[in-house]
Amino acid sequence: MQFADRRQAGRWLASKLERYRDDGSVIVLALPRGGVPVAFEVAQALNVPLDVFIVRKLGFPGHEEFAMGAIATGGVMVMNPDLAGIHVDEAAVEAVVARERAELDRRQVLYRDDRAPAMLEDRTAILVDDGLATGSSMLAAAAAVKRQQPRSVVVAVPVAAAEACQALRREVDDVVCAATPAPFRAVGLWYEDFRQVTDAEVRQLLQAAWATEERK
Repeated sequence: MQFADRRQAGRWLASKLERYRDDGSVIVLALPRGGVPVAFEVAQALNVPLDVFIVRKLGFPGHEEFAMGAIATGGVMVMNPDLAGIHVDEAAVEAVVARERAELDRRQVLYRDDRAPAMLEDRTAILVDDGLATGSSMLAAAAAVKRQQPRSVVVAVPVAAAEACQALRREVDDVVCAATPAPFRAVGLWYEDFRQVTDAEVRQLLQAAWATEERK
């Protein structure tokens, strides 16, 4: 199947998460930028709060499309086990990490303004992205979220590589990969409109979700 865009995918994903509807202990955490439109629709449909959880892929030096790992809010770094034994220049790796950490920090300030991150202790945290290829970014996010002692961690995506879903099932309490087409190849192939989500769109959706929550 192919989704029209991320927001349609989010509405479809929400239908697979009905068991979490109106649960006061649940919070949806969006991985920006692409995960935010998906997560916005999920949170709205389930009538639960939305927050953002920032993760940055660490691209392999010279071949940035390949993930050698990822970093997430909270100082967590996860490396791709498939690259074990492959020599990578240490200075080059440090440069990638420094660049992506600076971008993570920039987004944290830009998206939140002065708003404090949501408290996750004893809550069910549903991590949402627009899709999973290697799953390295989501693994980093899950590891960082677990440090905050939530009741449970759920990963939910509209489309994913089956191998990535399987790897995540070993790390979190529940995984909802709504579609796992094979061959998978790339997340963008499963969307008609896969334009890059802008910082402005992220801010707009987060502000709308937070305003809705404050009116309750």
